Amino acid sequence: MKVALVQMNSGSDKAANLEAARALIERAAAEEKPDWVCLPEVFDFMGGSFEQKKLAAEVLPGGPAYTMLRDLAKRLGIFIHAGSILEKIEGEPRVGNTTVAFNREGAEIARYRKIHMFDITAPDGVQYNESAAMKPGDAVVTYDCEGVVVGCSICYDLRFPGLFQALADRGAEMIALPAAFTLQTGKDHWETLIRARAIENEVYFAASAQTGTHRQGNETRSTWGHSMLVDPWGHVVARASDGVGYVAGRVDPERVKNVRTMIPVAQHRVKLS
Repeated sequence: MKVALVQMNSGSDKAANLEAARALIERAAAEEKPDWVCLPEVFDFMGGSFEQKKLAAEVLPGGPAYTMLRDLAKRLGIFIHAGSILEKIEGEPRVGNTTVAFNREGAEIARYRKIHMFDITAPDGVQYNESAAMKPGDAVVTYDCEGVVVGCSICYDLRFPGLFQALADRGAEMIALPAAFTLQTGKDHWETLIRARAIENEVYFAASAQTGTHRQGNETRSTWGHSMLVDPWGHVVARASDGVGYVAGRVDPERVKNVRTMIPVAQHRVKLS
């Protein structure tokens, strides 16, 4: 299976973000002929105020981002893992940070809401309080992509190994990680954590990232980028350059089987009290 990981620099202009996503997917499809394409976290709207986020959010299914990607998947005949979209939730003042996956016919085959909220203070003192604006999910989600089981995660989820163990227990052979990792954490932790999770669970890791700067209120914030595909042995198969674009590589389920045969981690796991 060939995959393409789209890297974007989304901002608070939703129409411009959707056009950029469409153009990058079409370019990747034409140049690389992928079976599966992944977008970054909040590709549809990045930064802005809480009120702007709520205005940009969509009721799923439906809305401009959902509809565009559904139609694009069908027209191009590819699977699209729609990074994450701001989701309007009935009866909830916050929005969801939500992945939707579409098959080659444009049918929705999975939906995942980010579980772990990014409530931290960065090394430069900037505070991130994602839970104030976004409602976390609580479901572990996988789906089938023509024989490859894909596990769903988003950004900060990467720091919680229990989620990925749960995904592997449900048969995941590839993990999708749309992300908007900060520059300060990403330069030290991004690749290390991705490779560790791939090795621990003996899975491919497909991580599509935001890159560059965006405005959050009065602040300018920076994201790390460096979208990458890592194999079950922890090797980096493909890595994006700086800036907007995409990177492509191949996922081989036999590679997963071979690694799990050599080192049967799942069989050796001991439950600790």
